[in-house]
Order: sequence, then C-alpha cells, then structure tokens
Amino acid sequence: MKRNRLGTHTLPTVLFVDMNSFFASCEQQVNYWLRGRPVGVCVYTGRHGCVIAPSIEAKLRGVKTGMRLDEAIVLCPDLVPIETHPNRYREFHVKIIDVLRQFSDDVVPKSIDEAVVDLTNYQLVYKDVRQTALAIKQAIREKVGDWLRCSIGMAPNVFLAKLASDIQKPDGMTLITPETIDDVLRSLTLTDLPGIGQRMAARLQAGGVLTPIDLRYAKPEHLRAVCQSIVGWHWHLRLNFGGEVDFDTVEENKSMSAMRTISADQRYSPERLDELLQSLCLTLERRMVRKELFCQDLSFSCRYHSGKTYNYEVHFSEPKQDGPELYRIIRERLDKFQAAHRCEPVLNEQLRSMCVAVFRFIPAEVVPLSLFENDSRKATLRKTLYELKTKFGADKLMRATELRDNPVYRDVIGFGNIKDL
Repeated sequence: MKRNRLGTHTLPTVLFVDMNSFFASCEQQVNYWLRGRPVGVCVYTGRHGCVIAPSIEAKLRGVKTGMRLDEAIVLCPDLVPIETHPNRYREFHVKIIDVLRQFSDDVVPKSIDEAVVDLTNYQLVYKDVRQTALAIKQAIREKVGDWLRCSIGMAPNVFLAKLASDIQKPDGMTLITPETIDDVLRSLTLTDLPGIGQRMAARLQAGGVLTPIDLRYAKPEHLRAVCQSIVGWHWHLRLNFGGEVDFDTVEENKSMSAMRTISADQRYSPERLDELLQSLCLTLERRMVRKELFCQDLSFSCRYHSGKTYNYEVHFSEPKQDGPELYRIIRERLDKFQAAHRCEPVLNEQLRSMCVAVFRFIPAEVVPLSLFENDSRKATLRKTLYELKTKFGADKLMRATELRDNPVYRDVIGFGNIKDL
C-alpha cells in the first residue's frame, strides 16, 4: 500500500495515535497494584540496569527514558522496577491496531506504540474528527485496557498529525489546521519538529531558517538548496498542506540488525557473551525466514566502555540464512583476529554492546541451491520451525543452541520494532 500523494489538502483527516508510556501502562494494566505508582520498565533490574520506559507517574517525578536505575531511584525512591515483557507489549499492540481498523481500513502502524489512521476516504462517515478521536480513545479503553491512555493528533497530513500528538501528553488531543498551524509553530524550536536533529537544525540556521515559522514560509527552492536534497521540498509540502510525503508504506528491506547492550553480569563471562552472539544470529535468521530472504553481506561490530570499536564486514559467495552458520563465520573471524594480533579477545570485559547486521538481500525463491548440500531441506526445516513457534509459542520447540540453564539473552523490543508483527 502506497498512499503518498501530492496536491493541496487542508482538511484534518489524518489521525496519529500515540500510546502514552506504553510499556509501563501495559504492566499497570495487567497488575492492578502497580496502577498510580511510579513504574520503571527495565531489561535488567540490577543496580546498573537502564529504565527503558517510565510510567506517567515516574515521568512526573523526573525519571526519564535511558536513565540508569540507581540514578532513577535517587530521584524517585518509591520507583517500582519491572522487568520487560516484550510478548505482552506485542499482544497489546495487535489488539490496539485491531480496534483502530474498526474505524478505517487505512491504518498503518508506525512503531510498537504509534499508528496512523487515515480517514481521507471516510469523510462521509465521520463528520467531526474530534468526536472520532474521542471514540477511538473510548474504544481502546473498553476493548483493550481501561488503564491505557493515548494522545491523538489530527491534521491534514501524517507529519502534522504526529507533531500535534506530541503537544499535549498524556491523554491529549490536538488539532492542526491552516488556521492554527502558525500558533503551534511559534511555540516550538526547530529540533521540536519530528525529523530535525541538531545537525539539520544547524544546517537550516546557517541558511537563515531560524525557527519553524521561518521553515514554513521559506521558498521551496531555498530549502532544497539549504538541505542539499529533496528533503527541503518535503518540508515545504508538510508545513504548507501541499501533499502527503510520509505515508509511504511500501516496505523494502535494506538491512536487518540485532543489537544488545551488555550487562555487567554478562561481560565478565566469556560463555555468556558467546551465547548472546549466538542469539543475535538466531534473531536475524528468524527475521529472514519470515521475510523469505537470504543475505549476501554481514557486518559485526562491538563498542567498548573505553570508546573504542571493532567492526568487521564479510561478503558471501553463496547467500546465507542459517543463524548457526552466521555465528560460526563471526566466531572464526574473531579467533583469527585474536591469533593474528596476539591481543585480548574481541568479546572481553570492557564490552558495552554488540551488533550483528545483514544486508543485500535476495528472495528465497531465486537463491541458487548447492548441488552438494541439501540446502533446500534445511531452508524448509527453518521455515517450518518458525511456523510452529508462531503457532504454539517460541518456547515450545527449540534448537539445542537455544537451550540454556540460565539464558542470558532476553527477548527485548524497541519502540520502532514492529516488523515481526
């Protein structure tokens, strides 16, 4: 589905639904005794754990996403640390999307806690967009969870609807139209606009575009020159109701990556680091199997607390999909590197994070199969394995490499990670 379109459109027919403190709210939804209390969702609840999702109550006490748990507890002594439950959040996400699709067939999930509802083709059905937004809020509370809250932005395009959803939190509702947009933009800075970071802001300011109002009224030719790409023209379209450039839902896999930050317990055990590397490779295998893709290139990178990095890339003469094979290739490279340079292991006590990425994909149906290896049967087995996992649960059928007495690899999910749903 591709719904990008050009042409003047000023009616607020696009809704951006942003679930408030989603992970923490899901925990409060299933556990009544957490409601109203400051909650911090963490991957690990040790002293050096990281708060990946504070609840609304915790945010009011100063707890922020990415804050170390011991620092968060100093700010909020009664903070309740909760270990993350990714499957729970995925299940709530699916239920929320099902509710939204009762209002429109044109629903696009943008992340685990965000979705766009396009009512452009439903203008005869919904006369009042504010009442529709209120009905969506009520439906989520009744059909998904009474403790779940969302902020909804309403505007003529996705970008402005997203901007509107950020203005009033939690449980807010903001409308942007040609009559109200200037007042909204005057209260913001360039970096308040989704998609503009410090570098882009500096580039715009160097070109004389100092504020969001300046950005709106700058000539498109000037913006294109300042941004040195078509991105400048897109900014003109977004802020002047000239069309839709953010609703492209044609998915093209350019790369897949699996990355994890290493906890203190993990980094002091070579066996645990090795198990984590295996699990990252299996994660990529699962994604490629479900997308029916094979990769032709792989990269592996590490970051250390000293600020140093290690990076390695390899091109495959034959496309790969098998997770244990990816692990073997990386492991052999690491051992050769250590032997050649007579240095400490790449996976050592200073490791901060590791990342495995695959790219340059080709469809499974066009992969040339080796005459000397039964690749076809292996590919079929992998596909069947993940179909059974999906149907009966990830822990009902497992490879020997996935069996651990004390598994160090925990299923985690990022806010933008919805590709497997």
